[in-house]
Amino acid sequence: MPLLMMGALGIVYGDIGTSPLYAIRECLNSLQVGTTPENILGILSLVFWSITLIVSLKYVVLIMRADNHGEGGILALLTLAISNSKKKKSPNLLMLGLLGAALFLGDGIITPAISVLSALEGLSVISPTLTPFILPLSILVLILLFWYQEKGTGQIGVLFGPIMLVWFFTIGLLGIFGCLHHPEVFQALNPLYAISFLIHHSWGSFATLGAVVLALTGAEALYADMGHFGPSPIRRSWFGFVYPSLILNYFGQGAVLLHYPEALTNPFYFLAPTWGLIPMVILSTAATIIASQALISGVFSVTWQAIQLNYLPRMHVLHTSHHHIGQVYVSMMNWIFLTLIILVVLMFKNSTALASAYGFAVTGLMMITTILTGQVAQEKWGWPPLVAYLVFLPFLFIDIVFFSATSLKVLDGAWFPMLLGGIAFLIMSTWYKGRNVLQSHAEYATFSYEDLLEMLKEAKPLRVAGNAIYMTSSPGRIPSSFTINYKHNKVIHERLIFLSIIIENVPHIHSKNRVTFEKLGEDVFRVRATYGFMEVPNITAITERCKAEGLYMDPEETTVFLTRGIPFATVHPQMPKWRSKLYILLAKNAMSATEFFRIPYARVIELGARWRL
Repeated sequence: MPLLMMGALGIVYGDIGTSPLYAIRECLNSLQVGTTPENILGILSLVFWSITLIVSLKYVVLIMRADNHGEGGILALLTLAISNSKKKKSPNLLMLGLLGAALFLGDGIITPAISVLSALEGLSVISPTLTPFILPLSILVLILLFWYQEKGTGQIGVLFGPIMLVWFFTIGLLGIFGCLHHPEVFQALNPLYAISFLIHHSWGSFATLGAVVLALTGAEALYADMGHFGPSPIRRSWFGFVYPSLILNYFGQGAVLLHYPEALTNPFYFLAPTWGLIPMVILSTAATIIASQALISGVFSVTWQAIQLNYLPRMHVLHTSHHHIGQVYVSMMNWIFLTLIILVVLMFKNSTALASAYGFAVTGLMMITTILTGQVAQEKWGWPPLVAYLVFLPFLFIDIVFFSATSLKVLDGAWFPMLLGGIAFLIMSTWYKGRNVLQSHAEYATFSYEDLLEMLKEAKPLRVAGNAIYMTSSPGRIPSSFTINYKHNKVIHERLIFLSIIIENVPHIHSKNRVTFEKLGEDVFRVRATYGFMEVPNITAITERCKAEGLYMDPEETTVFLTRGIPFATVHPQMPKWRSKLYILLAKNAMSATEFFRIPYARVIELGARWRL
């Protein structure tokens, strides 16, 4: 547990843990409200109650209960909501969940860019002559950070954990010193100060709420990274260490501003003694670089879940831990994200410009998470509808207010994560739709096992020595690969094994429930291998398991037949031509089934079938 808590500090809390660097400053600058005691206490109260209600109560206490066998994140939540909802609600929930995943991926591009830029902008504090080096150094740091991802979040967490431990201890200690000099700052614990601030500034306070969101960024990554370390280490480290350190530092900054309003230029650094300025810049730089890791790890988890649930094309996935299966590395996404993040850095050039784009995707995802969790509470937890509404509607109202505030920044930069999220949503929804269309074609072109057995008994086709494994996505139907092979070669193998690999809406399947098979007669077997969406199917392992159960297949005498669906675009009521072409492009660049299922290349035969989209 201590090692997992340390790893969680290094991976999960980097984003939300470095918000004190700029959140209070941006809140006070957003509306140019001035550093009067009422405004300082009002903003502190807003920050405190936002973190307490949204992060502590909503995410850590409530939403982390909605784990799919230990896995978190928007897609794990989506599978829970869909599997327990009525059929008429499922399509709407599916689209909502895919939109949430798309927003998360969009936020995963903005966060590393702003984190690394804001980190290295500390060089200007040390010496203005270092300013021209910020942009190239940011790109270099990003390249090194993404290059190291292949080592796995476990190793990264062990490396980053001690640094973040020092970071939280330091900012908490600085906050205590600030509060001791001006304990009146704790009046901000009274929510009336937040309410008074909002009433006094009326609609103008929307800009301030858009800046308060900066103190909440990282909450969704906290939930998405739950599968890497488990809920218990994340909860313990949050309430026992991270939450108190953040609140103390925010209040310490408020105490400094109450005494010295000119500290608004950078209230975080005014907490530090003069002799500690340079060490704090160095520590802050290290911490903000680490902040991007929370989103990167979450992106890998969400991508792998999307692949397994057929929301994204197959990609190569590396499991980086032998002990914790939720730790994954997705090579293609790693380099795609690096390319896009470097593009963002070159486009926006500094963290101030990126701040306008920050928060839109986060608040949109927060709304979707609240809606889906409310659904799970009713359908899975058994909450009465009235109780669910009373609990989640207030959270949804807060989410809508924050989302509306960040929407004001669309023209100032929020259009970019909106664009990225839209592209990601289009890709996921197109792949899911295309897979369903092709699946319907494949099922229509096949016949049942009863028909196969009747044909074997009556026609008595020529059967050659050896085993044939036919992969099928529909356990109740004969795959097209068998039909094509028999039609053209006029022979059938001595032993026929029809293998279905089923991905369930749970992260993991117990090994004893992994493989089941039944003998249908005429040396025909139906094998079903079941996996969770966080597991990697492996044909070799499946055949070994069949051998242990009594179905022996000599690898040297076994051929695996795959159906290679070759889609071509046409006018189709379910799939417009432009969307069909997008699906075909995605399919061409997807990882092959042979490699994905780890089938020895020498034993594979792929049989093509053209299907119209």
